[in-house]
Amino acid sequence: MHSVALAVADGTPLFELAAACEVFGTDRGLADPWYALTICGPDDDAEVGGWLRAGVRHGLDTLATADTVIVPSIRDVDDPPHTGLVDAVRAAHEGGARVVSLCTGAFVLAAAGLLDGRRATTHWAHTALLAARHPRVRVDPDVLYIDDGRVLTSAGKAAGMDLCLHIVRTDHGAAVANTLARTLVVPPHRPGGQAQFIPAPLAQSREPVLADLLAWVSARLDQPLTVQDLARQANMSSRNLARHFHAVTGTSPLRWLLTQRVHRAQELLETTDAGIESIAVRTGMGTATTLRRHFHRLLGVPPEAYRRTFRSTGPPARSG
Repeated sequence: MHSVALAVADGTPLFELAAACEVFGTDRGLADPWYALTICGPDDDAEVGGWLRAGVRHGLDTLATADTVIVPSIRDVDDPPHTGLVDAVRAAHEGGARVVSLCTGAFVLAAAGLLDGRRATTHWAHTALLAARHPRVRVDPDVLYIDDGRVLTSAGKAAGMDLCLHIVRTDHGAAVANTLARTLVVPPHRPGGQAQFIPAPLAQSREPVLADLLAWVSARLDQPLTVQDLARQANMSSRNLARHFHAVTGTSPLRWLLTQRVHRAQELLETTDAGIESIAVRTGMGTATTLRRHFHRLLGVPPEAYRRTFRSTGPPARSG
């Protein structure tokens, strides 16, 4: 069973802490085994969210034995992070743990030296401070989360949930992550990018026209849609559509469409025995060659390797 240690210090805000507990702390029977969540901290009776008392039964030394360590937001970015927490997070990483920060938890990772030379993010309101305080960190204020292998960081609030779901997707596959998202009534995937999964913002819109268009496209991924088809459906010019799309999704209509096709291919690889040619047709990519090219470009592995990985029983535990 993959062990997850959640580090809770006195004054930890509630939102990101609750998101991690909802994702990793409740076994809904989606994968066997699920995660084993442990709450750790320097205080036996930490206050979280400014009003709730959280009983912490495990000390910070437990972080060193976890497969994944999650550091949620800290109380105040103007105060130095808890020294014991910084040391424990550093030791866990040196021992081979995957270390994750949600929102301003990035300041703990930075203080531990884990972000030096890495691309990282935090809540947009604090990215300038993180960059000024830790000049060796390549702070990116424009993304929701960054997966750099064994070190992952997210922006604030809802982006913390996005990163938690991304971790489930990485460990258990798209089908499990999407089912969990539906259970939690949150968007199933704010998609990652290239090999390090640098994500674009959510492909959803509060503008009714674009929201309706995205739903229309998602129901027709098996069809050979073009940007002109999307513009016609939205009753816009292609240029106007591109402007709206970039404002809402952070990317172009064509890139968004290709990403959705790859996501659909992920689900079909996990949940069906369909061949690659059949999946290429069902996702609108036409041929196995086209599917393999885009799949490998976005996810870094060929479809066949992805299917073998996510037909397995769960995330690997840390060795040693």
